Amino acid sequence: MNIFEGLSTSLQDSLAALNISVPTPVQAEIIPRILSGENVLFQSETGTGKTFAYLLPLINKLETLKDNQKVRVIIIAPTFELASQINTACKSVTNHKSALLIGGAPIKRQIEVLKEKPEIIIGTAARLVELIRLKKLKTDGIFAIVFDETDRLVKKEAVEDTSAIRDLMPAGTQIIACTATISKQTKIFFADAKNVVMPAEDVLKKRITHWAIYAETRDKIDTLRKFIHAENPSKALIFTSRADQVENIYQKLKYKKIDCACIHAKTDKQERKATMDRFRSGKIKLLITSDLGARGLDIPDISHIIQMDLPSDDDFFVHRSGRTARAGKTGINLVIGDEWEMRHFAQLEKKLGIRVYPKEIRNGKVVKPLTEEELQNNE
Repeated sequence: MNIFEGLSTSLQDSLAALNISVPTPVQAEIIPRILSGENVLFQSETGTGKTFAYLLPLINKLETLKDNQKVRVIIIAPTFELASQINTACKSVTNHKSALLIGGAPIKRQIEVLKEKPEIIIGTAARLVELIRLKKLKTDGIFAIVFDETDRLVKKEAVEDTSAIRDLMPAGTQIIACTATISKQTKIFFADAKNVVMPAEDVLKKRITHWAIYAETRDKIDTLRKFIHAENPSKALIFTSRADQVENIYQKLKYKKIDCACIHAKTDKQERKATMDRFRSGKIKLLITSDLGARGLDIPDISHIIQMDLPSDDDFFVHRSGRTARAGKTGINLVIGDEWEMRHFAQLEKKLGIRVYPKEIRNGKVVKPLTEEELQNNE
């Protein structure tokens, strides 16, 4: 049976409006577990549909409750970006009121939002702990708490707040946690939850085409400009490890009359949200970012990832690449690299079992590099 057929009519209608008719494997596995009240910690690759795997059954449960004047579900995320995306996903399938409560935003405004009786709260642990302790966020009606990207939530710098919010939940609250990789700390923290590890879908190998274009550091932005003109990506995310390079790439592309936007660590939250909304809606096709955007960024229909360097942490390469080819789609991941980065990319090719296709831009097109024989014939 299609597990969506067991959901409420309103949820089925909302999914149909989003052209979603068949659950992903993680959704087919996890939705029944959550509906049955099970405490669950599940691992599934990036881009496989984890957010709807927990949102849909929790909203379905909400629809069976008569009192809609209380907070019923809390969802914890490690970053503003992820919390905002979860909120957007939530609003796309239900009219049940949700609220975004994150650190760094004015707490007085958030207290006013709580007076509007939201049923679903999405936010960062430290701010929610603060609001509960101020007695502004009541917990007596909560039946479930979700920890999204748990590998980050249980790291040394975050675990105190994550632990505090969990301890403040009513007895019997359903515990749901998800991640792309279950760490040892995560298993210990959620020792009372059933572990479910979904089989690898090999998104990196099967649905993403990996390209490499060689360029010296000084020529990279010009190579990027030529690539954009040659390929005309429908929606591209451009990554650089160095935050100061984000603005530099942005300014040089704008100078060449290429419409784009950027976000980095110093971008204030309102501007960041406005930029992300424009990118999500397709009003801008190119977004430049540092690695702050590499985790948990779920934007539909990204056709190209462009990496202007290779991050020192190989996991970041995987998370960057995984922003495309989401929810069963395909995508292109391009690395524009110097000699050292091309060597490192060759090592990653072996380590990750991917196939990398060398490319160059010739006569305004992205093509295979000429062979030695072709070069000699051209001479």
